[in-house]
Amino acid sequence: MFLLGLCCSVWAWSQENPKPPESRQSAQQSEPSTTLKVNVNLVNVFVTVTDANGAPIGGLKKDNFILQEDGKDQKISVFDKESALPLSIALAIDTSLSTRHDLPLEQQSAKRFAHAILRPVDALSVYAFSEVVHETTPGYTADLKRIDESIDHIRVGAATALYDAIFLASRSLDHRKGRKVIVLITDGGDTISKVDYKEAVRASIEAEAIVYSIIVVPIESSAGREIGGEHALIQLSEDTGGKYYYATSIAQLDEAFRRISDELRTQYLLAYYPSEHASFSDFRRIEVKATGVADGSAYHVRHRTGYYTVKSEF
Repeated sequence: MFLLGLCCSVWAWSQENPKPPESRQSAQQSEPSTTLKVNVNLVNVFVTVTDANGAPIGGLKKDNFILQEDGKDQKISVFDKESALPLSIALAIDTSLSTRHDLPLEQQSAKRFAHAILRPVDALSVYAFSEVVHETTPGYTADLKRIDESIDHIRVGAATALYDAIFLASRSLDHRKGRKVIVLITDGGDTISKVDYKEAVRASIEAEAIVYSIIVVPIESSAGREIGGEHALIQLSEDTGGKYYYATSIAQLDEAFRRISDELRTQYLLAYYPSEHASFSDFRRIEVKATGVADGSAYHVRHRTGYYTVKSEF
């Protein structure tokens, strides 16, 4: 088992300089070594299209999409159906004390998902997060036996380092090729992370990771629900082109995994070279629309909201 978090050098500042997030960001801006300017070349946009009932729409062509950056039309230079591209999945499971009653069932459901989705060209890594984040597989693998063992060996902890898990999973996906996905199973709360929500979101967007959040709510009306954390996960999923699901039973958890699998088999890749910009903003906003198809107005098109032209260095 590989322990991430406190033992990694990336967290050294948490021991030596425990500043609040705002102070850290100010310090980062004053130090040239903390950011790396990158030339923006081909921009990849992974797109999911669903109908009014949430079912994925396949069979669309390049001419069925309009792509804009900051309101300006862009020429789609690359178009492909995503099902052929390798898939890297970071499966992050909340093992904090609040999940202890549901964890065994979550483990079984997660294993069924891995067996259903993975092909030989794909790879998955398991993360368990409580007060620290553990990568329980030694890197990304398609070996289902190793994945099952990794899921079986996760144990209940105390607190919830949700944003740390998102951040570290995003960094692990950053240099991988093909489609990159983070699947979170959690009750939505964060109590102890070293990074904040904004840092976690930025890391996932920079990695081009699509985030799917499965929010486990054992008792839907429970007064102990972390509503703020749930809203944060919903926004994170929307910003990265993913989706969120609520699960109040093991059947709903299995159904959420099935829907994620269906979407990952019916995606599109749109890529373009950005036109010249007058704006010097480091964030460019992307919008994709479906056109020229029957009932197209009822289609819902999901993708990441944009990309950064200045990439963080951690």
